[in-house]
Amino acid sequence: MLIKRLQQSWQLPESQVTPESVYLNRRQFMGNTAKMLAGSALFFNLNPTLHAAKSGLPAPTNPKYNVQEREVTEKKLATTYNNFYEFSSEKDDVHELVKDWNTENWKLDVSGLVNKPKTYDLEQFVKRMPLEERVYRFRCVETWAMVVPWTGFPFSQLLKEVEPKPEAKYIQLTTFENRRVAKGQLKIWLPWPYVEGLRMDEAQNELTMLVTGMYGKPLPKQNGAPIRLIVPWKYGFKSIKSIVKIEFVKQQPATFWNTLLPKEYGFYANVNPNVDHPRWSQKSERLLGTMFRREPTLLFNGYQEQVSHLYREMDLTKFF
Repeated sequence: MLIKRLQQSWQLPESQVTPESVYLNRRQFMGNTAKMLAGSALFFNLNPTLHAAKSGLPAPTNPKYNVQEREVTEKKLATTYNNFYEFSSEKDDVHELVKDWNTENWKLDVSGLVNKPKTYDLEQFVKRMPLEERVYRFRCVETWAMVVPWTGFPFSQLLKEVEPKPEAKYIQLTTFENRRVAKGQLKIWLPWPYVEGLRMDEAQNELTMLVTGMYGKPLPKQNGAPIRLIVPWKYGFKSIKSIVKIEFVKQQPATFWNTLLPKEYGFYANVNPNVDHPRWSQKSERLLGTMFRREPTLLFNGYQEQVSHLYREMDLTKFF
């Protein structure tokens, strides 16, 4: 059911987002399709992972998390311009290379310094989570940027589930490893599997999400299906895709890009216009879908109010 809300001062103007007719038609189409398929065998024979995500989609939009000054990136661009080194070092072919990758019956193992370690069946787990849609800015370390409506739930919900022990200071996240389908993992000089990490307080922050969808639909494989991390104030490589394991640990984990090129990719990777990558400036960013338009990079990608307190005692030029 569509609910029409009064325009608030903090909301993105309709003229700057995807045209309303397109958005409503998509929602109407999804609703009509679900009605036609309900009760039929076809509906239940769909990819189980996608079916699980569809059970909560489209999710209600949380108006607290929006982007006022930029347009939502066109879906086609966001789903065909992808960094996913497991499949390719190029961006424009990943969406083709993932077609034969089977993400059914996905398991998520949560272990380490927690009171309730568990291996979750993702389908059942997601059904219990309070899914919502949030519109976030997304900034790549390569200086391109986009705005995406993600669907997921706060990472803090997982913390409630597993009850971390006091000695847990960091969280290590690991993606899948399957060299038969992910040919990029045949490059044995790279430190597979892909690993990322957060401090515990970063994971607890209200902005940190585990994501299962985008644009009101299940997360595409090339965008990190069936579940990925989104940390919008950090460069995109921190938002690890296709997670299979989350481990609570005492020490800062060794992460993929920081292990490979520590002088170029810091563990924190907070968006900072005052700290350049050794090979390029970070002072501005190119909006995906525009050829020449560049905008000034914002500290913490525009989320300074929500996260600056996490780094109050840190030298942001040193801990990049």
